[in-house]
Amino acid sequence: MTYVIAQPCVDVKDRACVDECPVDCIYEGERTLYINADECVDCGACEPVCPTEAIFYEDDVPDEWADYTRANIDFFELKGLGAPGGAQRVGALDYDDPMIAALPPQNEEWKAANA
Repeated sequence: MTYVIAQPCVDVKDRACVDECPVDCIYEGERTLYINADECVDCGACEPVCPTEAIFYEDDVPDEWADYTRANIDFFELKGLGAPGGAQRVGALDYDDPMIAALPPQNEEWKAANA
């Protein structure tokens, strides 16, 4: 099992979770963050610090965002990234899962309220 980053992170990428993650398994795509299921140790440190409440335990992802579980997994397969052993080593990546890349701009109200 692993944690999943869902829709509330798209176009926000606050990164509080990145700072909290003890194993550096949260990677940055172009529009959102992704958790590498192969590297996540299920510690849950990321979930309570997420200001947009976008992080869920895999079994607790709301039905409306169920496809984000697949997107978090497939993101690492798109370019053959696999489990590179740490997001800091890789840096920000210039792509997203196709589902996320195709979304219209997201979370404008949250960004405006927190600017």
